[in-house]
Amino acid sequence: MSKKVCVIGGGFGGLSAAALLAHKGFDVTLLEKNPGVGGRAQVWRQDGFVFDMGPSWYLMPEVFDQFFEYLGKNRADYYKLQQLDPYYRIFFSPDEIIDINRDLDRTKEIFDRFEPGGGERLQRYLDGARYKYDIAMREFLYTEYRSMFQFFNRRILVEGTRMNIFQSLDRYVGKYFSDRRAKQILEYAMVFLGASPRNAPALYSIMSHVDLNLGVYFPIGGMAALVDGFRQLAEDMGVRILTDHEVTGLKVENGQITAAKTAHGEVNADIFLSNADYQHTDQKLLPPEYRSYSSRYWDKRTMAPTMFIIYLGLNRKVPELVHHNLYFSDPWDEHFEQIFSRPQWPDNPSYYVSCASFDDDLVAPAGKENIFFLVPLAAGLEDTDQIREQYAEKILDHFENLIGTRIRDAIEIRRLFSHRDFQSEYNAYKGTALGIAHTLNQTAIFRPSHRSKKVKNLFYSGQYTHPGVGVPMTVISSQVIGSNIAESCR
Repeated sequence: MSKKVCVIGGGFGGLSAAALLAHKGFDVTLLEKNPGVGGRAQVWRQDGFVFDMGPSWYLMPEVFDQFFEYLGKNRADYYKLQQLDPYYRIFFSPDEIIDINRDLDRTKEIFDRFEPGGGERLQRYLDGARYKYDIAMREFLYTEYRSMFQFFNRRILVEGTRMNIFQSLDRYVGKYFSDRRAKQILEYAMVFLGASPRNAPALYSIMSHVDLNLGVYFPIGGMAALVDGFRQLAEDMGVRILTDHEVTGLKVENGQITAAKTAHGEVNADIFLSNADYQHTDQKLLPPEYRSYSSRYWDKRTMAPTMFIIYLGLNRKVPELVHHNLYFSDPWDEHFEQIFSRPQWPDNPSYYVSCASFDDDLVAPAGKENIFFLVPLAAGLEDTDQIREQYAEKILDHFENLIGTRIRDAIEIRRLFSHRDFQSEYNAYKGTALGIAHTLNQTAIFRPSHRSKKVKNLFYSGQYTHPGVGVPMTVISSQVIGSNIAESCR
């Protein structure tokens, strides 16, 4: 094919779409505003520490392997994986700490301690999650929904009840467990998918199958190695990658984009695919008459959380931590309410602590520790230096009490990152880290469309589109729309 494609944004969605379209024979140029590709998966290097600034969990490994195979490549030739053990550690309190590891029988024993028969009920819950996952992978995730009739087809009507699409996750989990701790383990992933368990469809119980059955992995060298692998794949397919090329506008003539405007000049193409922030592309890059959605539409979306992140390089190890660590507050409903119902900086937040140097010697100097704290927050909050500093002290106070060890005296380097950084670095609407939430009315056909409603040759990929938030989902999104673009041009 001689058609030219311009991909805007070099996140995983942009890199995977560019690689696929180049593999299909298109002449592909990718434009990235930042000095390096990876989108939110940027890397911060300082004094021998290497921090993954974005995604830090590697889940659903078959999605990545299948994508590389689709392009005739072997994923292992681009980056290596290790399966973590334990998968993650959970701090319920200073006196109650548990590890979730590869041995499901040990996890079932933990659930038996939570409540009588908990292990057997966990197995039944996971059997249902596996069923839903298999159906979703075969029938729903790799589909572009272009109309309501396509979504509400016979298959969805037959499987919808079994897959609990029209029921909340919290209510569904409550049918199996009453213990707070059991419910938190089965629901925590919704934070990283940008929703509260109370308003997310129970379909997302599949996430328990993803981490407890399929397992938690990590690329050797960190998520930076994953970015490098996808960049190399795109270049091997023939993609031309131009960094420091921020798109400042899209030139539209007769209902079609003819060029992307940058400070370096215009880039012409026949087809444009945006992996940049969807709202930014729709509302800022397009002329008003060519926008698919109104400003009111965007204002009414339930936004997924953003994140307050504290990056720390420590001059010694923290033996209380494993690679992935979670603290669940009690009660945790208040934290969700302060994200989705009463937006504010949370009073008693749950949070995540990454300690990549637990497994990976490449991310910190010998004998030192690479950690970061991540607190989910409502998008659109006031974000000043004073607020950040006070909140950082609040989190560190809590953490030191939680593990019974002081870490402030070991800090060599420190960086805070939140709303305004997501806005400046990624043009993120309201400073969100994740896009729009996975509520029932923002799932599948109800998410922003893969295709512009008013511009014939403009397409979208990434976390705003179906199937949604998370690195595997953005790769699936790009595989779906990229294949459909190629098919329509045959």
